[in-house]
Amino acid sequence: MSELDPTDRRLVALLRQDARMPVTALAAELGLSRATVSARIERLRATGAIRRFTLELGTPDADDLVRAVMLIELQGPQARGVAARLRRMRQVSELHSTNGAWDLVARIEAASLSEFDRVLGDIREIPGVLNSETCLLLNRAG
Repeated sequence: MSELDPTDRRLVALLRQDARMPVTALAAELGLSRATVSARIERLRATGAIRRFTLELGTPDADDLVRAVMLIELQGPQARGVAARLRRMRQVSELHSTNGAWDLVARIEAASLSEFDRVLGDIREIPGVLNSETCLLLNRAG
């Protein structure tokens, strides 16, 4: 994935605020043509800078997803393979490398506790995963 230029960063920031913002509104905000914005979005998707567009529900009761943060310790030589497999799992919504005792932090979103349990097991069985610790995310603070 290539580096994002300032316009790409502004475009991504606008999409983070509202992933459903019409291309015409994005174009007006960025001072670009609709065709240019559409082309930039397609390029960002093709390069992996944008992996998916998501929906955040406004009412907590309507959102029944099981969410967690998983801290993962890796065996050095297999780190890239583990990260690649995690990125392909639809329940892994974010993946970050980190420093300290843990090598990766994965944000997991599952539709049910049974799916969540299966995902944890699948991750722990990936060759190269040495250890993990998972924290369920309960209520959004603030």
